[in-house]
Amino acid sequence: MLRPLSTGSGTRLYSRFPAVSRSLLTTIMNTTNMAENESLECITEHERILQEIESTDTACVGPTLRSVYDDQPNAHKRFMEKLDIRIRNHDREIEKMCNFHHQGFVDAITELLKVRADAEKLMGQVTDTNRRLQDAGREVTAQTEEVIRCRIQQRNMATTVEKLQLCIPVLEMYSKLKEQLESKRYYAALKTMEQLEEVYIPRVSQYRFCQIMAENLPKLREEIKDISMSDLKDFLESIRKHSDKIGETAMKQAQQHRTFNSAVQKQASGMGYGKPLYSLNGQIPSQNNGLGLEDDDQSEEEVLTAQDLVDFSPVYRCLHIYTVLGDRETFENYYRKQRKKQARLVLQPQSNMHETVAGYRRYFNQIVGFFVVEDHILHATQGLVTRAFTEEIWNMALSKIIAVLRTHSSYCSDPDLVLELKNLIVVFADTLQGYGFPVNRLFDLLFEIRDQYNETLLKKWALVFREIFDLDNYSPIPVETEEDYRSVISRFPFHDVEIEKQDFPKKLPMSQSVPQIYIQVKEFIYASLKFSESLHRSSTEIDDMLRKSTNLLLTRTLSGCLQNLIKKPHIGLTELVQIIINTTHLEQACKYLEDFITNITNVSPETAHTTRLYGLSTFKDARHAAEGEIYTKLNQKIDEFIQLADYEWGMPESDGRASGYLMDLINFLRSTFQVFTHLPGKVAQTACMSACKHLSTSLMQMLLDSELKQITMGAIQQFNLDVIQCELFASSEPVPGFQGDTLQLAFIDLRQLLDLFMVWDWSTYLADYGQPSSKYLRVNPSTALALLEKVNRGMKDTSKKNHIFSQFRKNDRDKQKLIETVVKQLRSLVNGMSQHS
Repeated sequence: MLRPLSTGSGTRLYSRFPAVSRSLLTTIMNTTNMAENESLECITEHERILQEIESTDTACVGPTLRSVYDDQPNAHKRFMEKLDIRIRNHDREIEKMCNFHHQGFVDAITELLKVRADAEKLMGQVTDTNRRLQDAGREVTAQTEEVIRCRIQQRNMATTVEKLQLCIPVLEMYSKLKEQLESKRYYAALKTMEQLEEVYIPRVSQYRFCQIMAENLPKLREEIKDISMSDLKDFLESIRKHSDKIGETAMKQAQQHRTFNSAVQKQASGMGYGKPLYSLNGQIPSQNNGLGLEDDDQSEEEVLTAQDLVDFSPVYRCLHIYTVLGDRETFENYYRKQRKKQARLVLQPQSNMHETVAGYRRYFNQIVGFFVVEDHILHATQGLVTRAFTEEIWNMALSKIIAVLRTHSSYCSDPDLVLELKNLIVVFADTLQGYGFPVNRLFDLLFEIRDQYNETLLKKWALVFREIFDLDNYSPIPVETEEDYRSVISRFPFHDVEIEKQDFPKKLPMSQSVPQIYIQVKEFIYASLKFSESLHRSSTEIDDMLRKSTNLLLTRTLSGCLQNLIKKPHIGLTELVQIIINTTHLEQACKYLEDFITNITNVSPETAHTTRLYGLSTFKDARHAAEGEIYTKLNQKIDEFIQLADYEWGMPESDGRASGYLMDLINFLRSTFQVFTHLPGKVAQTACMSACKHLSTSLMQMLLDSELKQITMGAIQQFNLDVIQCELFASSEPVPGFQGDTLQLAFIDLRQLLDLFMVWDWSTYLADYGQPSSKYLRVNPSTALALLEKVNRGMKDTSKKNHIFSQFRKNDRDKQKLIETVVKQLRSLVNGMSQHS
């Protein structure tokens, strides 16, 4: 390669214009030489332009050349001439330099030709060496390519392993997810999904299988959501079926706890209600409070809880799942809505629930089971149910329970069933109170049921009393031996010194019904006490309740039974007398009943506001009713005898003896009043006086009967004989205790009336009428007038029959005139009395 020319202007020009041909440069140089001849100004300008061209970069030569064309006319031509001159100058310089170096160039070429042979030889050696090197390196190349291929495979394998190491955890987690879904570990599966989405899948998200996984995860979530909701529905159905067993277990535990506490309290205080001496229906009352508890062995079994009976894991899983899915509120609303529906179903009783205690027990067990589950959910979960929610459901349920119990208990007519219902309610209330639910309204309901219980007891004891009265023989109790006597007084507080002194056999004044009634009253007190237990009331309140219920028994039930008994048609005078005696002894036994209640409740009768038993007034009222019935039946019996009277009112003269019906009546009265010896004196005297007055009134009404038109003096004489027998009966003192002729005064009206007609003492009657000392003070003018008119008609009829005896006609006429005169005077007296009145 030739060395460059000198660094003169020619060299720079060639370097600036490598593409300009030598002829062009020559032209430019000639033009430059020609321009030297121009004027000094043009030469100077052209020199400047050429210097710029030679020294300026090729890219910037354009503006310089433009200045040549923009100059004066013919400036271009002169510039070209100047340029030619410059070119020729450069050519001469080049030629000089070439001539100077030509010999060196020739020498170099000669030497180069000498080297050519050596170069060809060297080229052969190099070629041979290259061939041999290629042959030797071919195997190395093959091995090198194999090594490269292996290295590439190794690199690919390393890359694959690296990628697999990233993918394997994803696949393992997805496999773990599938296993968790198959084993129904949905909460763990959701956590695994969360890890897949947040940690593992983003690392290998570029792979297709990861994209498929990511697309499947939302579907799996929905599937888990549906499955967990299905499990929840199964759980809700399960607890609805198991609520009965849960509630039964909870109530048993509450009852055992209450029984234990009660035993401890009684043992600590050394107090408690005595055990009944007599049982209802001849059996000792059950102490299991209607819960149907088993033997002690069963009570010692392991205590079961709601978790032991029901698997709550579906609720927990579903709650956790919905929480993880961010939809907890939906789950809570659904759970609460479903539980409210179940609560309404649980609170709906069966229509025949009131028929057996098992129906009530099942009802209570289901309710307790429901709220035990809710209480467990409340404490085992956070916020699924709240205290406000459970209280809302409880208040709703409590109102429904009270309404149901109030309705169904009203159908109960068996006091034993009502008592068992009360015990169930108490245990039910204690159970739920142990879980924190307010139950005061249930105890208020128990007071309503207590009144109903007392009503059923009263109805039951009304049947008992009626049966006792129906089976009583209404005769004094015979006691043959001391053992019999002790047996009677052990059942009834009877003490009589005179009877105790009598030898056996002897009779007690009351009948068999008295000790039986006394025993049944005590049984009623025990039965009423059974309901008062466990009501969390003080002894004073229980004492008051017992006394009030006993008063109802005495004043309403027993009193009503006695009144009905007294009114029964088959109860005769003997039975009525025995009833009066019985009520007297029962009245005396009331103080022992009060002592009996005091011993049970340990409340002193002197305590303020203590209710007293009203047995005294009850038995007094019954006794008064029996006395009135005695008076009524006596009068009815007298009326029956009076109806047998068959007077011949037209008889000319009497038979000389009293009528047969009257003698029978008097004999009946005598025997009847002998039975009255056991009655209080005033009762017997009142009965005797009432009978005599009624007999006197009936005889008077017989004389003054409006259907009786005429009476003969013979009939009056016969009637007088009957009245005399009545007076003799009254004077014989059939009942002791009358003073003087008090009983005879019952017939005083009849006696004075009959004496007036028998003596025919009208002048005295008319003269003394109105005076306190009148002999016929009790004879009323209207009564005398009515009877006189009947006698007058009788005398007229008799005169007509005896008209053949002329001597009688004159006497009859005189008597007739007298009668007419008396009649006029009596009428004037009657008229005067009517005007005065």
